[in-house]
Amino acid sequence: MSQDSALRARAARVIPGGMWGHLDAKKLPEGYPQFFARGEGGHVWDVDGRRYVDLMCSWGPIVLGHHDPAVDAAARKQAEMGDCLNGPGPVLVELAERLVDRIPAADWAMFQKNGTDATTACVTIARAATGRSTILMARGSYHGAAPWCTPVPAGTTEADRAHQLRFEYNDVASLEAAAAAVGDDLAAILVTGFRHDNIVDQELPTPEFAQAARAICDRKGAALIVDDVRAGFRLHAGGSWETVGVRPDLSAWSKAIANGHTLAAVTGRDSLRDAATRIFVTGSFWCSSVAMAAAIATLEELERRDVVGHIAALGQRLRDGLAERARGANVGLRQSGPVSMPLFLFDGDTDFAIGRAFCQATLEEGAFLHPRHNMFLCAAHTEADIDAVLAASEAGFAAIKGLR
Repeated sequence: MSQDSALRARAARVIPGGMWGHLDAKKLPEGYPQFFARGEGGHVWDVDGRRYVDLMCSWGPIVLGHHDPAVDAAARKQAEMGDCLNGPGPVLVELAERLVDRIPAADWAMFQKNGTDATTACVTIARAATGRSTILMARGSYHGAAPWCTPVPAGTTEADRAHQLRFEYNDVASLEAAAAAVGDDLAAILVTGFRHDNIVDQELPTPEFAQAARAICDRKGAALIVDDVRAGFRLHAGGSWETVGVRPDLSAWSKAIANGHTLAAVTGRDSLRDAATRIFVTGSFWCSSVAMAAAIATLEELERRDVVGHIAALGQRLRDGLAERARGANVGLRQSGPVSMPLFLFDGDTDFAIGRAFCQATLEEGAFLHPRHNMFLCAAHTEADIDAVLAASEAGFAAIKGLR
């Protein structure tokens, strides 16, 4: 029995289902590991010693690379002084200052631990500021795992989803119709940095859609919230919607903010400062200092190394290489969304059998991909890593030859 199999058997006895949430490897093709021993740079090793080029990057938090030296050094230094104390350390103020300096739409910052914490705080602040209830959200968008936003309704009630209305991402007419249907009760429009719904082609926001969302909020006195938990710091240093020239009133951040250390943040405009002061949101570990020190180091490295440009160049290399190989194999491969957060789906693959077979074959060749979720590149990845993934993809295209 492999180490991974043994750990799964032990986990099944003491953990419901053996694993929960999006990290549950049972949702992936056979052969994918559940447990990992370590990570270094752009690679991970499973508990059985197999090494992979890591194109999931811990589902997004790793933006510089596993065990980035600068981040590790900052975290160790802070840990020696203290982490979870009776109140925050000075790093809280320094990190807030850095975010306000870095993000054009930020006049203040608050900190949490997970992306769900941050999106929930944004919604709460918007409702406190406006005295209204209804939130407009794009159909299919993922904003976290709390009862108000989880994509799986088990254990939730209709009341948890009250005061929500849906529109189609990038569809101005749909957004305008939803805003009109709300009338005077619109508290906020909540939208992801780009459309990254699971199992569908991704879409970058169009300028027209972003401008319409901004105009509606201005007209109705509502808050525009950009959920930048997944894309933040990967598409633009100041926030994903800087790419379309639209600035939100509130933004939610997590994942890449501290290169794998547990942290989330909300940033906002001065017009919402009073509302952010009046609400009550808190957590025993929300002001832990080690993650904040790691975040400061992460932000410094993001600026020093032009990570956005680096991962975009690598992403284009990957996209072009996969497209060339797909043409050679006469396979319909759709690649969508930002090149630094790649997603590929196969034409006609309604049950994802082709995608699963493709990724299963590439895994055996040392490339850790996902058959239906967007992936992530990091600063530690190299052209050689991308070329290794492309070489592994040739085994993937060979494996699906009889499935089309």
